[in-house]
Amino acid sequence: MAPDTITTIGKDDLQKYFVTLSDLLCHVEVTSKAGEPVDYAGAATALMAAARDTHAAGNKLIFVGNGGSAAIASHMATDYSKNGGIRALALNDASMLTCLGNDLGYDRVFAKQVELYARAGDLVIAISSSGRSANILNAVDAAIAAGCTVATLSGFTPDNPLRRKGKWNFYVASDRYGFVEIGHLTICHAVLDFLCGLPAPAR
Repeated sequence: MAPDTITTIGKDDLQKYFVTLSDLLCHVEVTSKAGEPVDYAGAATALMAAARDTHAAGNKLIFVGNGGSAAIASHMATDYSKNGGIRALALNDASMLTCLGNDLGYDRVFAKQVELYARAGDLVIAISSSGRSANILNAVDAAIAAGCTVATLSGFTPDNPLRRKGKWNFYVASDRYGFVEIGHLTICHAVLDFLCGLPAPAR
């Protein structure tokens, strides 16, 4: 649709947009590495516990993502560190990305950093709307080889390869970047809020 096709946004349009987003968030699918369904709340609880346990053991959370997902990775690394007291980082330094992209190829920009900085016991959170980005898939493979635990967040198509890589694989069933990215950000924030001891909001 051309950007100038819609001239006004009505109240009903906004309501449909936000109701659709809410429905997507409430029906996120979670699967295991074997592709078996995992209870959504159980997976969020397990991820929260894994983040806490990872830090307690002296290890760290590593967030990876491209584009909008890179912004989510940076945002979450900051919030998990500052608000959650959890050791966390994102592999988004511009100089490092351009150096590794130039020397090794863009498909290796995260995998090489994982090889350099990850250690067994770290928790890697891989974020990709499509679940098909080669550099994210390679980073996850490097993390598994290093003995890290992996959680993934993806969207678009249910058969994307990232969904078979993590211990917990959160899938937002939409082909819209906005819905998928907001979904991923919200899931990460929900886990952090509960980790910080914040109760579910009163309705």
